Amino acid sequence: MTESTPNALTGKALLQKVKELSHLPRRETAKRCGYYTVTKNSQTRVNLTDFYDAVLAARGIPLSPEGPKDGRGREPTYRVSVHKNGQIVIGSTYTEAMGLKPGDEFEIKLGYKHIHLIQVDSDKSSSNGKVVDEEDSDSDEE
Repeated sequence: MTESTPNALTGKALLQKVKELSHLPRRETAKRCGYYTVTKNSQTRVNLTDFYDAVLAARGIPLSPEGPKDGRGREPTYRVSVHKNGQIVIGSTYTEAMGLKPGDEFEIKLGYKHIHLIQVDSDKSSSNGKVVDEEDSDSDEE
């Protein structure tokens, strides 16, 4: 059984301390920011995962799967199937995550067991780097 330390830094205080301790190794930085536990055998264990999560959260990058949900529909699975009418639908969750807007155009390139959707720049006929891969249904989920 471990006993956690209640004084772990978060937010701006954590980011400031990380900056001050940038010359130290990661484990030592995490420990000095309060991300460690002391076991009943008096061993100190550094919680790097909790430390990294706190740093990302302090920078405004949440990684938790419990992220903002609107209570509607299913969670995105990054896997689709061909409908009876032959269409493949990419839902609004994906297009919103990529910042796509109605009217955005794509070039379709067919490959062996995959489809590349390449966003076409509205000013020119060149791509701007956004690529959406829709792989065949027998590929692994991400």
